[in-house]
Amino acid sequence: MERQEYREFAADPAELARIKTEVMSSSLYNEDLAPTGPEERTWTTYNIAALWIGMAIVITTYTIASGLMAAGMNWWQALLTISLGNVIVLIPMLLNAHAGTRYGVPFPVFVRASFGVRGANFAAIARALVACGWFGIQTWIGGLALDALLGAVWGGWAAVPGHTAITFIAFWAIQLAIILTGVEGVKWFESYTAPLLIAGSVALLVWGFYAGGGVGSVFSNSAQLQQGNTPFWSLFWPSLAANVGYWITLSLNIPDFTRYAKSQRSQVVGQSLGLPLTMTAFSFVGIAVTAATVVVFGEAIWDPVTLITRLTAGLPVVLIIAMIIIVLAQISTNMAANVVSPSFDFSNLAPKRISFRTGGIITAVIGIVSFPWYLYNSVGAYIFTWLVGYGSLLGAIGAVMIADYWIVRRRQLDLADLYKHDGRYAYSNGWNWRAIIAVFVGVVPVVPGFLNAATTPGFTGVFENPSFFDTLYTYGLFFTFFVAGLAYLILNLIPGRAPAREPEAT
Repeated sequence: MERQEYREFAADPAELARIKTEVMSSSLYNEDLAPTGPEERTWTTYNIAALWIGMAIVITTYTIASGLMAAGMNWWQALLTISLGNVIVLIPMLLNAHAGTRYGVPFPVFVRASFGVRGANFAAIARALVACGWFGIQTWIGGLALDALLGAVWGGWAAVPGHTAITFIAFWAIQLAIILTGVEGVKWFESYTAPLLIAGSVALLVWGFYAGGGVGSVFSNSAQLQQGNTPFWSLFWPSLAANVGYWITLSLNIPDFTRYAKSQRSQVVGQSLGLPLTMTAFSFVGIAVTAATVVVFGEAIWDPVTLITRLTAGLPVVLIIAMIIIVLAQISTNMAANVVSPSFDFSNLAPKRISFRTGGIITAVIGIVSFPWYLYNSVGAYIFTWLVGYGSLLGAIGAVMIADYWIVRRRQLDLADLYKHDGRYAYSNGWNWRAIIAVFVGVVPVVPGFLNAATTPGFTGVFENPSFFDTLYTYGLFFTFFVAGLAYLILNLIPGRAPAREPEAT
């Protein structure tokens, strides 16, 4: 086949086979981390969009507006903040996704170009540990849904000692079984569950408008969802940073998926349709349906598991179907957002000893010990500390990756050298200290604000009498992203072994 047919990719089949043969013996290589060939590039626009639908339609998306409204926003301010945050995060998402499709490499291999073949583990494990925490949160929520499902099937289930812990472990085990099927199993699961998740969301919205007395009635009652009175602009920036932080993890490891895309157009269109639209739409469903519960039940019920359990009392068949959809939503999100990346990341620590599946098992185990019930049950810990805090760190890492790939190297990488200890990405003993320093320059100024937020009981995103460093933390990853990216570009002006741009591909 002529090279022209692979103009979007870095190598044609013959060249790719040569590269794999050249680096196969390297300790930095295994088949899971190897660049994908044409036969593996099977993800269409629909598959990429379905991936995002599966990740975005989840209980945490449904309830994320609750934290904003509890702090003082009204429904349209919360929805605007969520929507804008997801449009913003789409930009670094698409920028990093490009390398995955062009070179066929996962995130921990791609990041070797900017951080070094050993320094890549710094970025990869920072990303992996966050995913493990998220895996625990989503597993806890899925366990609660499974607990409600069993309670509907058997009235005596609630009397079983430790029933919530049992369903948490059971839900964890179900996901572990899926992990062992590999990435192709994730693709199949996401593609087939997406239509079901959309149908369930529409059904909830229709009920909300019907039972709540119409669109106007529902939104007039949404004012009762506001619990705080903090001014909008005081909440806006930390809330926007939190919503960007919601998916900033995926903006780093999106090459884990786009390496399987059929073309750059497939991944760009699929992500542009799947991410911001689904996040905004499902958040809207959460607000509208919760506002309707004020009319129907006289109180706001943000938790969809609690709501559905109440709505289907006496209708066990309907409850079972609804809870199965919720369970599928949790699994689809966890598999794509919180298992694929850390599985590759842990594999990158020791490619010859840790496979993708072994990395998935490590992820699942760490997820249990991350105290997910605490993070989920505290709005302050969940949105304004967890999301803003780790978003600041990962934003700095993402900035270095983007600056290196798009500005320093102008999208040109040496594919073979990504798997060599003595190649151009070896830097100083495998570490590109320019990248590490740039990340610390961006992150260190927000650490005092993070510590203040983490130690403030009931923190809701606004500091009383904020210091200079508290203000920096308020802007979170916006600050770290621009400072770290700029620092990296400046550091590359210093003479020495700075990253060199590869020759243009022919």
